[in-house]
Amino acid sequence: MSIEIPPGLTELLQGYTVEVLRHRPPDLLGFAADYFARLRDARDQEAAGGGRRVVSFDGEPMQTESNGEEEPDRGDEDSDSDFEPPVVNRYNRRVSVCAEAFNPDEEEEDTEQRVVHPKTDEQRCRLQEACKDILLFKNLDQEQLSQVLDAMFERKVKPQEHVIDQGDDGDNFYVIERGLYDIVVAKDNQSRCVGRYDNHGSFGELALMYNTPRAATIVATTEGALWGLDRVTFRRIILKNNAKKRKTYELFIESVPLLKSLEASERMKIVDVIGEKVYQDGERIISQGDKADCFYIVESGEVKILIKSKTMTSKEANQEVEIARCHRGQYFGELALVTNKPRAASAYAVGEVKCLVMDVQAFERLLGPCMDIMKRNITHYEEQLVAMFGSSMDLLDPGN
Repeated sequence: MSIEIPPGLTELLQGYTVEVLRHRPPDLLGFAADYFARLRDARDQEAAGGGRRVVSFDGEPMQTESNGEEEPDRGDEDSDSDFEPPVVNRYNRRVSVCAEAFNPDEEEEDTEQRVVHPKTDEQRCRLQEACKDILLFKNLDQEQLSQVLDAMFERKVKPQEHVIDQGDDGDNFYVIERGLYDIVVAKDNQSRCVGRYDNHGSFGELALMYNTPRAATIVATTEGALWGLDRVTFRRIILKNNAKKRKTYELFIESVPLLKSLEASERMKIVDVIGEKVYQDGERIISQGDKADCFYIVESGEVKILIKSKTMTSKEANQEVEIARCHRGQYFGELALVTNKPRAASAYAVGEVKCLVMDVQAFERLLGPCMDIMKRNITHYEEQLVAMFGSSMDLLDPGN
């Protein structure tokens, strides 16, 4: 599905976004209504009298789009509105937000100068190991991945160091090599730890993908090492690749029953963080008793779910019993993530199977609205086990 952006929409929304970030209004809806009403009045005045549109907003001049023509020097008249973005290096925060116009579908020519941070062989090996399971990199071809690895830089952190802060503009995407990191969210003047990264994972992609402020603060609780990827390279390679991935997966994601309760924008965020994995006939996808790290949606093929039940006799204890099958659009692997317990069953491919895979951090961040549905399914699983084995102990105390 191809969606064409109407002419002028990007500039219109950029102007509104900048004004919101400058004024920080408590009532966004009222601010928007006032902003666009003034913008319309200014347009009507311009049509009547000609000239450049300048709208006064709470005493400050607010410049609007001028059809791409440069205005002659006006002295100090609009000096407050001239936007000078600060020079950014790889560590300093960007202190202003300017919503870059970026349409991956239109950016065919790669004219940006490539960023390369030299690395020793030892650093390159550590970087490749840290990035091997990053889902955002899974769909890159070899040349794209090589460019990404070339552009990444190492950052060492100390305990209690803030890697990113909620509300800041996004500057870098980070991959964790080692260390523990708390995810802290401030709401209603209270800060709460909502999760933790434990020596692997990645963060910081959402602010770069959607050009929004950071949604959380990441605090190192131990010494650690990170690999950072600058904003420009991330957007040039990852976003362009994600635009292609959206075209491939968006219709399928819309058809998944579990995700129908989500807003369209929420489903698109899921498309941006999923990866695809292919499994051959008989290949084990997850193992009973393992720690849960991913959530799976069947894209094509069939997956059988098997369990070794503790309620069986000793002779039967080592035999796996099939309890369910998953087909296109169905999901599995959520139980351990919802209950925070080891895998309660194993999953195997029946024939060739393609699965869309989401890591645990993205699952917790993006599938909150679906949690009630998944919890209701746990009750269904319990009923299944009671019917088959006379007990649901395998869910209450999963493992080998």
